[in-house]
Amino acid sequence: MLAVVLPSGRLLEDCAKFFENTRVSFPKEILESRKLSISTKDIKFFICKPKDVPIYVEYGVADLGIVGKDILLEQSPSVYELVDLGIGRCRLVAALPAEKNSEDILSRGGILRVATKYPRITREFFSKKGISIEILYLSGSIELAPATGLADIIVDIVSTGRTLKENNLKIWEEIVPSTARLIANKASLHIKVKEIKDFLERIKGEF
Repeated sequence: MLAVVLPSGRLLEDCAKFFENTRVSFPKEILESRKLSISTKDIKFFICKPKDVPIYVEYGVADLGIVGKDILLEQSPSVYELVDLGIGRCRLVAALPAEKNSEDILSRGGILRVATKYPRITREFFSKKGISIEILYLSGSIELAPATGLADIIVDIVSTGRTLKENNLKIWEEIVPSTARLIANKASLHIKVKEIKDFLERIKGEF
């Protein structure tokens, strides 16, 4: 049996819609229940937080997983990235208060305080620009940081940009686009070659 781990939240709904037009039998009841795992005839599905998906795949609990490219870039897990599924489309951006210009913030000197849950990507982005920063790791409500004076800039994922606008923020620069990727455990690609090839055939045409 193939084990596939999926991300909880909005991306899980995107995954369910994705599987609708494939030959993979996806148990939709998992969307309404609190179950974290459910099995079909030949696939066992797990549900976990998006950032935990690569861990389950890397350590072999799951053979395959679906996760955003943003998380793969941040964590750099030891897994194989098989396919860009084209769902869960969003962007990782640097944003600042709507009433300010980047020149105002950058020209004042000193160390910028940046709130984010993507410290690795954030550090690399500002390092390439030669800008010294202090990273404030927040696990949620990142948009609140500039309004309260906690941070000068935020780095976060946006889809429509509505949340930024409602919190008086604007995009300064797009860092990287992100879509959901199908990833595989390295050992599983050798041990379960037939099963994984079959899974890819069953979703073919949807990416």
